[in-house]
Amino acid sequence: MASTKRPKDEAFSSVLVAVEGRKSDEEAVKLACDLLVPQKGDLFIVYIIEVERGMPLDAEIVPATAKGEEVLKEMEEVAKPYRCAIKAELLQSRKAGLAVVQEAMDKRVDAVVLGTTYRHEFGSFSMGDTVPYVLENAPCKVLLWRDAVPHSQAINSRS
Repeated sequence: MASTKRPKDEAFSSVLVAVEGRKSDEEAVKLACDLLVPQKGDLFIVYIIEVERGMPLDAEIVPATAKGEEVLKEMEEVAKPYRCAIKAELLQSRKAGLAVVQEAMDKRVDAVVLGTTYRHEFGSFSMGDTVPYVLENAPCKVLLWRDAVPHSQAINSRS
């Protein structure tokens, strides 16, 4: 596989990567690190808890918070060997896509990296709500890491 590392003059100074606790997160974080200026870039890792409308936005959701903190800790470990400045943050929002775009604007990042799994909803491929929203609304470049098609689905789709 070809390296994703960019020449130093083409590297980004800051990248935001949104994680969810899926297997695609690790590859998304590695991709984000590869895009940064070596040993100088800022990596923002965010885990977003979507809060239902019936609850206050700042409600403490203990299981989701615990999961988010664990995911962020794991992703910080993935990023450590790249020796970039890592800033991990747990956020709460009504919609994850909106939070990603707002963070990208607030932090003025050069790029957003999202990871997603291959999934079907109602018989067709789906990226959910977050990915399309970020692709449409982010003020910066957006890179998407999608896991490979599961072998059984790849065979069935050829029929």
